Amino acid sequence: MVTANLIDLFEEQARRRPDAVAVVCGELSLSYRELDSRANRLARLLAGSGARPGAFVGVCLPRSLDLPVALLAVLKTGAAYLPLDPSYPEERVAWMVQDADPVVVVGTSEVLRSGDPVLLLDDPAVAARLADTPGGAPPVVRDPGDAAYMIYTSGSTGRPKGVVVAHANVMALFAAARDLFDFGQDDVWTLFHSYAFDFSVWELWGALLHGGTLVVVPVDTARSAPDFLRLLADRRVTVLNQTPSAFYELARADAEDPVTSSQLALRYLVFGGEALDLARLEEWYGRHGPGKPELVNMYGITETTVHVTHAALDLDRTAATGLVGRPLPGVRCYVLDDGLNLVPPGVVGELYVGGVGVGWGYWGRGGLTADRFVPDPFGGDGERLYRTGDLVRWGAGVWSTRGGWTTR
Repeated sequence: MVTANLIDLFEEQARRRPDAVAVVCGELSLSYRELDSRANRLARLLAGSGARPGAFVGVCLPRSLDLPVALLAVLKTGAAYLPLDPSYPEERVAWMVQDADPVVVVGTSEVLRSGDPVLLLDDPAVAARLADTPGGAPPVVRDPGDAAYMIYTSGSTGRPKGVVVAHANVMALFAAARDLFDFGQDDVWTLFHSYAFDFSVWELWGALLHGGTLVVVPVDTARSAPDFLRLLADRRVTVLNQTPSAFYELARADAEDPVTSSQLALRYLVFGGEALDLARLEEWYGRHGPGKPELVNMYGITETTVHVTHAALDLDRTAATGLVGRPLPGVRCYVLDDGLNLVPPGVVGELYVGGVGVGWGYWGRGGLTADRFVPDPFGGDGERLYRTGDLVRWGAGVWSTRGGWTTR
């Protein structure tokens, strides 16, 4: 049973390694002590604006040191963060704010207009209040069952829908990862993806819960594969997470710049977010050899907390198609027919996911939640399965798809 929450584990790392570098963005950085103190101060201001357990706080910030500070601050109040990527269309952001009704939105004048309920971090008055605020953690009782964040995803309907995920779901994800990875305090991670995309949950908390360093990748760098390759080498990044489409661009830059390629310090390269064409890994293996870094394919869904399955890759598997992997520890995967009956191995059915990663459901959409989060006929009372809509088959101990898979 999970008894801690994300903030408990982060604060433990801050106590253990106060002077270690926690976050880097460009030439700026924060130690764990500095990150914790800044987040505490902002949390106290947010609490004064109504942030509390059961509430949402919007975060609309460009990629900067302020971004992880704000996300931590929200959770320190007991509230859940609502990521509002400023690069998203204004109409989409407005819809999410209207739907979630956050008690306050944290931003800057660059991306938000002033007004209520908005807290602009570059407002001199706000900066002065932060400077005068004590750096101790606010006195809040946080429960692992509380919501940690709500990420909006369009899926096939086109209308954004909020997926609510609890601290316990994220904690279970990293508990499962302990059996598959050896992440530690010497690892350097990148925050490459939008923080409104659930892959960022893995990137952000993967670094901070293990006492590692998080490199916030500037937007312009993320959009330029050669520049990103240079950043990976310069910052000695050890854990890289990529959608396959982003990786294909990076692999091309890697092939064209053997000097920088030879300077990489990567230990893990984790794929997720879309179907991976395994055949396109052959050239990478030809340059880097097996296990340098270790390549891993992970299938995941926002509704079931980022990752569901794990498949360690090697050169022999580049000839496979549609490889998804084995369920993570604590995750249950079933291939069922329309009547929720198990189908035999090798027979195509719909993938249903149960276990520790299944989130709360869709915010304010009870009918859709009931349709997609169904009672688990193989589990205990109150347990649910998420109906993914993805067609898969079980064979040779791995999940493989017919025609690929998509996340929602």
